[in-house]
This record gives sequence, C-alpha cells and structure tokens, in this order.
Amino acid sequence: MKEVSTRVVARMASRVRRAEPMARHTTWRAGGSADRWFQPRDLRDLCAFLEQLSPTEAIYWVGRGSNLLVRDGGLRGVVICTRDLNRLEFDPQGGLWAEAGVPCPRMARGAARLGLAGVEFLAGVPGSLGGALAMNAGAHGNELWRLVTEVETVDRSGRLRRCSASDFQAAYRSLRRVSGEARNEWFTGACLALKMDSAAVVRERMLEQLRHRTATQPRSLYSCGSVFRNPPGEHAARLIELCGLKGAAEGCARVSPRHANFIVNEGGAAAADIERLINRVRREVLKRTGVTLETEVVIIGEAVPPPGEQW
Repeated sequence: MKEVSTRVVARMASRVRRAEPMARHTTWRAGGSADRWFQPRDLRDLCAFLEQLSPTEAIYWVGRGSNLLVRDGGLRGVVICTRDLNRLEFDPQGGLWAEAGVPCPRMARGAARLGLAGVEFLAGVPGSLGGALAMNAGAHGNELWRLVTEVETVDRSGRLRRCSASDFQAAYRSLRRVSGEARNEWFTGACLALKMDSAAVVRERMLEQLRHRTATQPRSLYSCGSVFRNPPGEHAARLIELCGLKGAAEGCARVSPRHANFIVNEGGAAAADIERLINRVRREVLKRTGVTLETEVVIIGEAVPPPGEQW
C-alpha cells in the first residue's frame, strides 16, 4: 500500500461528516446515525480515502439507500456514499459502462434514447448500479447479471481491479465469487452488453413496465421496494395476502394494501417498527403456509434497547 501524505489525510478528514442521520439517506426514511460519513467525488478520491482508512474500521456502502434498513441505534464505522460515482458511457456497438452510483432509471432512459435494448426493466428499480450488482437486481423476468460482461472492484487498500463476469455466479437476488482471489471488495462499475433496437420500441417497452409498476405498487409512500424474495415457484406477496396480512401494522409501518410485499412508512416509523413488522410477517407466513420468507432488504446496525435496559 502506498503511503498517503499527512496533508491528504487531513483534507480527507475535513470532509467526513460525523453522526450522520441515515434516515436522510434511505428510501424508508428511518434509522439511526452513522459514526462517520464520506462521499467521494470520483474514483481517485475513493481510492485515496480507502488507502488512509484504518484497517479495523467497519465500512458500509450506500448508493440511493433502497433495499436497506438501518436500525435505530445506527452504525459503528464509516459509510461510503457512491452517489457521485456517476459516470455513464455508451459505445456504438451496444456496450454500456456505468459507475456504481449511477441510478438504475438513468441507465434505462439513456439506453432507450439510443435504441439499446436490455435494461428497460431497470427503469423502475429505485437503487443504483452498485447495489443492483450485489443483489442481482431484476424485474419482469429479467436479471442484471445476464447483461454483465465485466466489473470493476475496489478493495480496502484502495486498489482497483477489473474482473470478468465469469468470475461471479449470479442466482435469483444473489451473487457469489467463484474464481479469483478471495478478498474484501466492492463494485465500483460494470460493463453491460445491450442489443440494438428501435428507440421508439425500446422506449415504449420501458414505459409499459413503468405503467405496470405505478398501477400495482405504492409509489407515494416511503418504502424499500420488495421486502421479501419470492420463494421457488411462488410469490411472496401472494403468501402474505393469503395470511391476511395486507394492511397489518406496527407503529407507523404498514404492509401496503396495494402490494403485500411492500412495507411502507406512513410517517414517523422507526426502524424498529419496520423490523418488527418484517419478523411478524415471516412468523405468520411460516406458521400458516410452512414457507420461510427470506428478505431482499439488507438490515444493518445496532438496535436501541427497550426502556430500562442498558447497552
């Protein structure tokens, strides 16, 4: 690891925010504060920050904050926000290169304007590319990793690497590395292979999928998107509705009456309310159907102890 100058370390430290409320940065608008928050301006900035970071400090990565629940006790460590890693480029042969912070809808719209087909399904996905890669985001029968040809990663030391898509094995809402050196690494960008088509046709296909989402999902209330993965051959929403849980609530968190696989924050919900409701849904579905629902949402951080208890 190359040594970072004292001046660079001091400059980085001056841009770190402390006790940053994570409710500002998640689509559920709930959760506690992060000890430290850093938003790199570009990849070079990110690598310099990682290079000077203590090797023992926990790192959390956040893009647009969808698919994420931060418990009310907050996060011990540093949150790195990728929003400014937003370079998006297309090539005439149908390739797309995007950095981790590029919003999924922006990729879909940009491709549609150029008549590039394949990522229309991302138009309604609320997250950014980094998270979409980590969970193999999908919709309407499509999955992101079917399009990936190459990815770029960064490790704790700030070293960037390019990897082939074949180094990873994607499955439904999951991903694992199958070749190459095992290490702590995070996605900073990816190359996707798209197909040429009529711009009007691609745009209409994208709009039709957006219309479907608008008609079937709660769009006006804070949520994380789908909470649970669909079990094999089944739909989580159908099982939840079958158990009579549409509209079930804990505090200001409620199972959406419009789509049972969404939990919405009706205003003022604590992360604990949301997590209690998630656990209640899982228990009831298991009890009544025998199916264990697995979450898509990532739950991190420390819980606040009940009144009268100590940390």
